[in-house]
Amino acid sequence: MLLTMILLAVLYLAFLAVLVSQGVNNILIILFIGGFMLLQYYYSDKMILSTMGAKMVSESEAPELHQIVSRLCAIADLPMPKIAVVNSSMPNAFATGRNQKNAVVAVTTGIMQKLDHSELEAVLAHELTHVKNRDMMVMTIATFLSSMAQILVRSMPFMGSGGGRGRDSGGSFIVVFVVSLAVWVLSFILIQALSRYREFAADRGAAIITGQPSILVSALMKISGFRVPTEDLRKVEGPVSALFIVPAFSRSSIMNLFSTHPTLEARIEALQRIEQGLES
Repeated sequence: MLLTMILLAVLYLAFLAVLVSQGVNNILIILFIGGFMLLQYYYSDKMILSTMGAKMVSESEAPELHQIVSRLCAIADLPMPKIAVVNSSMPNAFATGRNQKNAVVAVTTGIMQKLDHSELEAVLAHELTHVKNRDMMVMTIATFLSSMAQILVRSMPFMGSGGGRGRDSGGSFIVVFVVSLAVWVLSFILIQALSRYREFAADRGAAIITGQPSILVSALMKISGFRVPTEDLRKVEGPVSALFIVPAFSRSSIMNLFSTHPTLEARIEALQRIEQGLES
């Protein structure tokens, strides 16, 4: 994860250097990047919860969920997050929020029906490890400049239609367009790799918190073996899928290099090694 973050930082710094060298206004760059990052940092969780149709539930509405999360938080030394439920037959769970004090852990109705108590506890321990590791903040920082590059690429045709400095203006336009496109593609691949690494880390955290890696293996196998309804799939493919404990991919989108999650086989193998270590 550290190596991937360093590569992202180098990529983003090179991107900014090109923007400055091509005469893009420095103040405009700072305002745009700062504003975009703040919006993403403070409101991405609300947008995600709204997109998924998640409903916050109180302790009286979901006593078992609150009991499990409360016990796991005590073990992991975490403040109690808010808990939300998504009315979906797709068995999955995710965590969001800008920091440990503003975290939300969400589960679908499908996962509560699919898993037994111990398996649900292992899945929630996985999501709480994301909170513990501040993965939401890490992914926000990792993605905001990639998003900026995407915006620049899409806006280039309109930016190039106005007046300028003749050939110099046209040359700058082409350079910024090509660099923005390259940054967008390369950062996407690096961010997907970072996402896969953080899933391994969250699996490890869940295994240590519960002390039973095999229970998480059982939960992952149950969830992965579930056929996602087409209607639910359309709602979660794309950016939201990166948040889930198991990705919701259509058949045509299964490409390991571009996947937000490691393969099930790789995760099970890693959990088995952890279990062997705990037993020894």
